[in-house]
Amino acid sequence: MDLNAFWVLVERSAAETSCQDRRLEWLAAALPSPQEAVEFALRLDEVRRRVDTWAHWQAAEVICGGLCGDDGFFYFQAWLVGQGRAVFESVAASPDALAELPHVRLLASRGGVHAWADDDWPAWEGLDYVAAEAFGGDLEPELVARGLRVLVSPEPAGPQWDFSDPVEISARVPRLGALFGKVA
Repeated sequence: MDLNAFWVLVERSAAETSCQDRRLEWLAAALPSPQEAVEFALRLDEVRRRVDTWAHWQAAEVICGGLCGDDGFFYFQAWLVGQGRAVFESVAASPDALAELPHVRLLASRGGVHAWADDDWPAWEGLDYVAAEAFGGDLEPELVARGLRVLVSPEPAGPQWDFSDPVEISARVPRLGALFGKVA
């Protein structure tokens, strides 16, 4: 499975149903062989690494009202993949592009995370397990046997800064900061 085929599957799952659980079922069924499942896991890891940066974590932190730890950011990355290739590419190039997403704008309009329903959170934990489900069990031994490794938690590169500093937010994600009232 190449990167184009990966994105076709992700986007087709969204066309089939908007429910995350149904999308996962669809994706698992669309991976007909153990090899396809392994390839899906590798492509997911490949694209996820492109948004595994401190800048993207800060953007997620702004959106999630400061409640975006390791797991939350990891699931946020998967949610971002689930938005499709065009959105993903836009946000990979500039985390501040998240301010343009209708779902993110809706979250901002709700007045804080305390007003969000569970399904509102920009997270898709289940995407991390779809390849293993299609594979029929734990993928880790197969990946190790091939000399491969996929992320199981964030490993952002580059220097870290104070995510809550309004000056940093203004400099790095100004549109998101303004949308969520976090700029100086």
